[in-house]
Amino acid sequence: MSIKAIGSTLFTAAIGTSGKETFIGGMIAAAGTAVSAWLGGWDTAIKLLLTLMVADYVSGVLGAWKTKSVNSEVMFWGGIRKGVVMAVILLAVQLDQLVGNSAPIFRTIALYFYIGREGLSVVENFGVLGVKLPAAVTKRLEQLQQKGDEGQ
Repeated sequence: MSIKAIGSTLFTAAIGTSGKETFIGGMIAAAGTAVSAWLGGWDTAIKLLLTLMVADYVSGVLGAWKTKSVNSEVMFWGGIRKGVVMAVILLAVQLDQLVGNSAPIFRTIALYFYIGREGLSVVENFGVLGVKLPAAVTKRLEQLQQKGDEGQ
């Protein structure tokens, strides 16, 4: 393979094969960057929350399927609830900025609270599916839930 062919392949992989592909990729990157900034950055806490949200949604659907109680309205409102959680995180970031916190106190409290809630929901869904979790994991999620409840 020639240097020209390798260069062409790398260029195409980086920017896409068409202007439309490049535009769509750029828009997705811009949206992801904006959402990350609005949520106070892309750190371990936000990654954990989003991972738990996906795990909760998927395990909830699987649990409903197992118990033959799948309901599209429940699934829809579950998705809406997760969107509202992200809006609360956004508001917490704004509160931190409003009061001039040098550390993201409100964001951290909100994230830990929702990590605890989502984690407990995943544990419940796993219980419906018959999956056992280590006691240490369940205990840590309960502690996070209690810390979040203290903030209310």
